[in-house]
Amino acid sequence: MFREEYQKINTLLKISYTKDKIEAGCDEAGRGCLCGPVFAAAVILPRTFKNNLLNDSKKISEKNRYLLRKVIEKEAIAYAVFQTNCKIIDEINILNASILSMQNAVKKLAVKPELLLIDGNKFKEFDNYKYKCIVKGDSIYSSIAAASILAKTYRDDYMLELHKEFPQYKWDKNKGYGTKEHQKAMQKYGRTKYHRKTFNFKSQQLSLDL
Repeated sequence: MFREEYQKINTLLKISYTKDKIEAGCDEAGRGCLCGPVFAAAVILPRTFKNNLLNDSKKISEKNRYLLRKVIEKEAIAYAVFQTNCKIIDEINILNASILSMQNAVKKLAVKPELLLIDGNKFKEFDNYKYKCIVKGDSIYSSIAAASILAKTYRDDYMLELHKEFPQYKWDKNKGYGTKEHQKAMQKYGRTKYHRKTFNFKSQQLSLDL
């Protein structure tokens, strides 16, 4: 299956934005969920890195996301993953929590990048890092796509553990997203300590704290 999907996609993302800078791709997972932390990853790939299967994590099967994670962790120059819990999400909103997670993932890198490639259109400057926001960057640059794979798989692993504590919400299936099944469970059983209390306030959740 891995080989078949590899051949089917048969395309390569861009490996870098600049010719000579050390670049780290950054992306998050779990921003649109009703519960659980938001995870972010930062990845520095060698310029020789090539993998035709690599793409936005949402466009790849679960099986192949985990296969790619092994490749990324083996071949990356450096990578790091960071999570921000629902309590902080409720305090500063999901957008700011997503940015905070990416910033902290960057801080954990064993190699300091000279440029950050950020998936999306919003970020905040910190520690004098240069950055470039790229809409749908996880479908354009390999390092951002790699970050999306790590953030997604690490968050999925976390939600599988939470599922053992609260199996009635089916987090092993929906990973905390607002499926009809998840919403019905919330109506029946209420919210857990892992649910985001402020999720419904959409305008506040998307405001940037500058």
